[in-house]
Amino acid sequence: MTGSRVVALGHYQPAKVLTNDDLAAMVDTSDEWITSRVGIKTRHVGGPDEPVDEMAAHAAAKALATAGLLPTDIDLVLVATSTAMDRSPSMSARVAARLGMGSPAVMDINVVCSGFTHALATADHAVRAGAATRALVIGADKMADIADWTDRSTCVLLGDGAGAAVVVADPQGDADAAPGIGPVLWGSVPEMGRAVRIEGTPPRFAQEGQSVYRWATTQLPPIARKVCERAGVAPEDLAAVVLHQANLRIIEPVARKIGAVNAVVARDVVDSGNTSAASIPMALSKLVERGEVESGAPVLLFGFGGNLSYAGQVIRCP
Repeated sequence: MTGSRVVALGHYQPAKVLTNDDLAAMVDTSDEWITSRVGIKTRHVGGPDEPVDEMAAHAAAKALATAGLLPTDIDLVLVATSTAMDRSPSMSARVAARLGMGSPAVMDINVVCSGFTHALATADHAVRAGAATRALVIGADKMADIADWTDRSTCVLLGDGAGAAVVVADPQGDADAAPGIGPVLWGSVPEMGRAVRIEGTPPRFAQEGQSVYRWATTQLPPIARKVCERAGVAPEDLAAVVLHQANLRIIEPVARKIGAVNAVVARDVVDSGNTSAASIPMALSKLVERGEVESGAPVLLFGFGGNLSYAGQVIRCP
């Protein structure tokens, strides 16, 4: 059977940095208040001339260059985003046009904060089914466009950015070899879907913070352990854990409860804030760029959030 693997990563963030002190001049907050509650110190914010597809294209171009591939080598483009203001052309089509691709299949996936891990699983399935051979999987969100900058409980969380992965077919010649992308475990809690919302005209982000915190810290660790079980990897053998970068007070207890005692835990939220679908590929790209995870090592990716949805898989680090 043909599997798939991630061969390269890339990320992009706008140049403008918004510090906690900057926010304190805008709303009733402080560096101490933000740091103690969510662990965030800075976030990057794109300007009006920096749309989602531009950020996505920058991250994708970096990933393609690292993989040694041309845009025309890609036959499937998946973009996970919840901040597309237009219905059509899709973000994936816009990225394909920006990069000068040939005629790839293009599709947007909106599962908010767990969008990238859903999209990565979809790419893996497409490759396994023989519908694609080289896929570009991107998570990109411009949360500044949907932030309520008068609400100190939410605006302090959000940042902008994009992360991308190149996924290629990986013939499994050795039956005992670990798959490059392990089986996905995904689902949702529909009756609690309104706990995280992007609604209205213009759309604005809102959430029930305590409900999300309780759900994430109590319900998600057992699910993440099942992801490892499906991949045939013990939590203590993980080299890295990359959770959705929602809040440091969620990331640290969830990682601890998973039992990944020897793993590097991504904490990009401190510098980047919550970038929704961009957070996992961006954090992983930075870990790899800094040489903190060895090539071929098992890494748990686990997205969660909007729709109270979740999706995770163990991949082999590119």
